[in-house]
Amino acid sequence: MSDFASNLALGFSVAFSWQAMWYCFVGVTLGTFIGVLPGIGALAAIALLLPLTFGMEPAHALIMLAGIYYGSNYGGSTASILLNLPGTPSSAVTCIEGYPMSQQGRAGVALFMTAIASFIGSICGMLIMAIFSPPIAALAFSFSAPEFFSLMVLGMVAASTLASGSPIKGLAMIGLGLILGMVGRDLYSGLLRFSYGVDQLYEGLPLVAVALGIFGLPEVIKNAGQITGRTVEARSISFASMWPTRDDWRRSWGAMFRGTGLGSFFGALPGTGGLLASFMSYATERRVAKDPSRFGKGAIEGIAGPEAANNAAVQTAFIPTLTLGIPGDIVMAIMLGALTIHGIQPGVSVINNHPDLFWGLLVSFLFGNLMLLILNIPLIGLWVRILAIPYWVLYPFIIAFICIGVYSVSNSVVDLYVLMFFGVLGILMNILRFEPAPLVLGLILGPMLEENLRRSLTLYRGSYTVFLTRPISALFIGIAVLILAWTIYGMFRARARRRAALAAGGE
Repeated sequence: MSDFASNLALGFSVAFSWQAMWYCFVGVTLGTFIGVLPGIGALAAIALLLPLTFGMEPAHALIMLAGIYYGSNYGGSTASILLNLPGTPSSAVTCIEGYPMSQQGRAGVALFMTAIASFIGSICGMLIMAIFSPPIAALAFSFSAPEFFSLMVLGMVAASTLASGSPIKGLAMIGLGLILGMVGRDLYSGLLRFSYGVDQLYEGLPLVAVALGIFGLPEVIKNAGQITGRTVEARSISFASMWPTRDDWRRSWGAMFRGTGLGSFFGALPGTGGLLASFMSYATERRVAKDPSRFGKGAIEGIAGPEAANNAAVQTAFIPTLTLGIPGDIVMAIMLGALTIHGIQPGVSVINNHPDLFWGLLVSFLFGNLMLLILNIPLIGLWVRILAIPYWVLYPFIIAFICIGVYSVSNSVVDLYVLMFFGVLGILMNILRFEPAPLVLGLILGPMLEENLRRSLTLYRGSYTVFLTRPISALFIGIAVLILAWTIYGMFRARARRRAALAAGGE
């Protein structure tokens, strides 16, 4: 207990400095602004702003990037409620109940309850992270190369099969990402692989250019043609109109805590993240409701639960990222890249070797979420006015900032070519309904996966059975196989149901 108190004191000493507070404020403000704007999202924003952190202390850089992440989740619900346009993928479920409430003249109540639910989910997720991260890191010290290899395999399988979209396509994207991760210098021999004489690819494909190309450009281009001039009057949302009724509070409290529990669980699982947590929370609220017919027409518990789940998942996604080096979701994969850029090896050594970074980041969540709670409610009118700006005015500036951000990483024109290539690839993937997130996950984890595979085979004389004879490694491989088997079973069941429905329709 004394160690926990001393660690928290260390965290407060780091997070309460004026530099950390300033970077936290900048992060959550930028994150909220980016979350409000449809079509950008936390992933593209973090990749775009990553070069700004290169001159910072690693703890300050991570505090700012984390603020952008959970700030965008706060802001993402604003466009969902007011315009039926989710600012982030995980806030898409908020459209279902939030937009009907806006049409009923209750947008202020929906936005206020979103802020409260997000705050509660975030704080509970932060406490869970503080309690469970140290013992998980201590357990991970017993891992060796085979266990880390198997854990990464499990994370990638979970990311490709549990996410939305076709599991087969997800696995294909993981495979493509692993192949792209081989570009650059070989870890052991030092020879260049698949660089084709381009010296700028010596250290591999530039992460920022790939992430912005495959996520940022396609989303901006797609939304440029779809988002029309739907607006809402800022005058219609006053402080008086924001206060929920007693019935609203009664319906929301239980949903918030159920959502927090689900979000904390799914956020800590590698490869799942806030999107799955939000939809699971919404499905749970519909199931436990006494009158499910209210859903889809402005049920406030359908906002409170998913928003709490979403923000709790954001906090607990840092648990596997910082303790095991396995990203909780695709944004955490970018965070791993940021740690590596700042010279910090992600994994079990972070808590012990860099306690100021870990505990400073943890305590900054408290300050950041308090800032968001204070900022979001008074600034709702400002966000509404920003949403009134035509998207055709915004998107050329967004694309220009993306290009500037990519070029500023290494001042290389090659990075812009990589950006354009992956931008075209991302557009084609959207058309063919391939999930881009597993590709980036495979690209980031690929070098670590290869390193642990080759180290395992070196230590155990080339025997692949080591992954099955070591108990923890075998457990991870077994869980991955079960997930694959369950996914294949679900695909066959869905196909059988479609055939039965077609046969019944033809009779």
